[in-house]
Amino acid sequence: MLLPLLLLRWRPMTERPAGQDPTSPEEGGDDPREFAGSAGGAGSAGGARGGAEGNGQSHGHDGALDDEADVVDAIDEEDDEEEDDEEGLESVTVEITGLSLYTHHGASEAEREVGQRLVLDLRLDLGEADATATDRVEDTVDYAQVCQLVALIAQQRSHRTLERLCATIAERLLSEYELEGVWVKATKPEPPIPLPVEGVSVEVWREPD
Repeated sequence: MLLPLLLLRWRPMTERPAGQDPTSPEEGGDDPREFAGSAGGAGSAGGARGGAEGNGQSHGHDGALDDEADVVDAIDEEDDEEEDDEEGLESVTVEITGLSLYTHHGASEAEREVGQRLVLDLRLDLGEADATATDRVEDTVDYAQVCQLVALIAQQRSHRTLERLCATIAERLLSEYELEGVWVKATKPEPPIPLPVEGVSVEVWREPD
């Protein structure tokens, strides 16, 4: 009874229609070659996509580097232009040192009445001055005229403090000349104090409003 049962189970698996190649796939079955071709095509497509993505990433990276290089070049060019501009700038300063005048300034009434020697130092910042090219006194500040003006201011009236005297001189110089700034220093070589000192001084720096 076992033999017929085995034959029944085995016969449908081995019987094929007449004329069919035993190596060909059955109807409705899948051809292994199709799987191989499909797998190969998928692999090729995946490789192509991977290559394209790799190329895209490579091109994107190169483009980012080019942009960064352009930015760096632009910054370097701006720095070079600023350095050239700074090198092209010109500033002129006129200094007057040791202008000695007999004046009547002081906190005490005796100083204002008797008077004493006062030494003035000045620095005038002109900025650019055409005189560097034209060699004309008219294109700069005439320091002889400045000395005459300062002497007039310092001697025409009395001030209790050197601070006020220096501020008055600075304000007048700024109103008379086109200056970027002015520095005034007033020194008393022989101040009326009961201690040995070489001098006392006050400095004031002013810029135009």
